[in-house]
Amino acid sequence: MKYYIIAGEASGDLHASNLMKAIQEEDANADFRFWGGDLMEHVGGTLVKHYKERAFMGFGEVIMNLRKILGFISFCKKDIAQYQPDQLIFIDNSGFNLRIAKWAKKQGFRTNYYISPQVWASRAGRVDAIKRDIDSMYVILPFEDAFYKKYDYNAIFVGHPLLDAIADRPQVNGREFRTAHNLNEKPIIALMPGSRKQEITKMLSVMLIMVSKFKDYQFVIAGAPSQEHSFYKTFITDENVKFITNKTYDLLSVSYAALVTSGTATLEAALFKVPQVVCYKAGNISYQIAKRIITLKFISLVNLIMDREVVTELIQHDFNEKRLEEELTKILDKTHREQLFLDYFDLEQKLGGKGASAKAAKLIVNN
Repeated sequence: MKYYIIAGEASGDLHASNLMKAIQEEDANADFRFWGGDLMEHVGGTLVKHYKERAFMGFGEVIMNLRKILGFISFCKKDIAQYQPDQLIFIDNSGFNLRIAKWAKKQGFRTNYYISPQVWASRAGRVDAIKRDIDSMYVILPFEDAFYKKYDYNAIFVGHPLLDAIADRPQVNGREFRTAHNLNEKPIIALMPGSRKQEITKMLSVMLIMVSKFKDYQFVIAGAPSQEHSFYKTFITDENVKFITNKTYDLLSVSYAALVTSGTATLEAALFKVPQVVCYKAGNISYQIAKRIITLKFISLVNLIMDREVVTELIQHDFNEKRLEEELTKILDKTHREQLFLDYFDLEQKLGGKGASAKAAKLIVNN
């Protein structure tokens, strides 16, 4: 069969690539055409557009690039129509994907959504569009299928693909890793400032203030695959700060603690059992708009899944030097860490076990 897949950002590229591998196990003749990234391209098929070309962040930047975005949407529709896929698969990336889905459903294409838009966080009215335009929804968070049931829509919980991505990766030798990246023997604090230039700029400068305050630790920036090393160099002024790109999982596997920008990375750190402080700061206009439409108690996936505060969230004005130092000090304390490890274990149990990609692939191929 022919599969057309649309993913955005590094996390979408990762999950889509694993889904593609699982589809190949079910369908030996699978043919892929996709919007995504390097990991998807490595699996095989035709890469139409790389996610780096569509990396717009915040309401302001989206408005500024609206003409370009509309051009992408128009091109995507034409490309799908020409390819005529048997299955159209959307991966997260709701702003783009729901627009394509509305058109695709009218054209008679079979529509699948893997990794639901966060309609439970804001604009629940989008559920009506999902019910109308999406034939099958495969969700990865344990509360999402119950959310959709309230709207009389049957979403299928398949488990979280991060469990597979982490479990299937090769083990890292800590000593070899340190030698390869010229790291000292001090405990490592990973800095994960996000993947887009705007958020990295806002997050990293504050995170790096901690270097001079915690001299008994080695600070390592986890570089995003979408950004060049030269961009990060403008922030690094201390020789105790190292930079490693496209090795986030390896870094987390040897880290003692982490400062993490809100997003999928908060869950990744938790699954690697790394104590963390969750950080987030947006532009003032974007923050004021988001504050009015987002209805959640928490912003980190860890706290959302557990439905209580497991990790501290420093949001907007709370993300400052004083608070960050206080919270980093806490997660370096033995007693605090022991409780976090217990909470992380409970979190993993809630995620439903391995096999998310395989379960979703089997359902998509056999629909």
